[in-house]
Amino acid sequence: MFELAQLRAFVVVATELNFGRAARRLNITQPPLSRQIQALERELDVKLLTRTTRSVALTPGGHAFLAEAQAILRRSEAATVAARRAAQATTGALSVGFVGATTYGFLPRLAALAAAEQPGLQLTLHEMDSAAQVEAVELGRLDVGFVRPVSEIARVRSALAEAEPLALALPASHPLASRRRPEPSQLSGAPMILYSPEARHLHSVIEPALAARSIRPLVVQRLMHAQAILSLVGAGLGLAIVPASARNACFDNVTFRPIDLGPARAELHAIWSEDNPNPALAGFRELAARVGAAEIDAARA
Repeated sequence: MFELAQLRAFVVVATELNFGRAARRLNITQPPLSRQIQALERELDVKLLTRTTRSVALTPGGHAFLAEAQAILRRSEAATVAARRAAQATTGALSVGFVGATTYGFLPRLAALAAAEQPGLQLTLHEMDSAAQVEAVELGRLDVGFVRPVSEIARVRSALAEAEPLALALPASHPLASRRRPEPSQLSGAPMILYSPEARHLHSVIEPALAARSIRPLVVQRLMHAQAILSLVGAGLGLAIVPASARNACFDNVTFRPIDLGPARAELHAIWSEDNPNPALAGFRELAARVGAAEIDAARA
């Protein structure tokens, strides 16, 4: 049976129609190149080339065999690429912590990307608040966590994973729901459900952003989680400022509108331990960075 090296030699000669140029392309001398062509012709029992001192030409059999040889080489290259990709696919297992708000967008997209690009990787997901995730990462119970911003802690590294804009959530029947982009000043005096201080990051982002625009809402409730806040918005008890991805929570009676609160963003950070030896961790963090970057680009568009 012929060898791939013989096919490559023949294809190059058939393309160049010159043994000298073909030999230079293949980085060999002419004698071994001639021997490869002769061995291929013996194996096929077909004359592929006619050669004189001045020219090289394909025989009818050579013309027919050239297309097939090129197709075989293409399939060989495709098989090599497929095998290398499979060999490079990350395998193993990761224990991943997350805050509930990530389920509105970031976490499903990350899990889908991991399934597509790292099909051998097994993810075990744990919903935990940010403080519990930090402790679990420190103790080695989690490989990686996705938290609202936390202070620098010994042995725990942190990197921005996502920074999403904020949105105005309001009852579908509210007059501002008919506006494509309500003005922030229209929120002054309006009943609002805000994040409680226990939701440290969003509380510290949203309230200063409102104050910077001299917006003084009528605060009717302060709650910790977007799900609870949106349930009260849907009941008509007030408006709210929430991360834009919360629109995926699918409350029938809640409408979401963009609101200009300047640079205010809801940040999500990835945390992990420098001492973690899990070989799958670096690749998974790279996927998370890609998901976050794509969402930031989409928000800017």
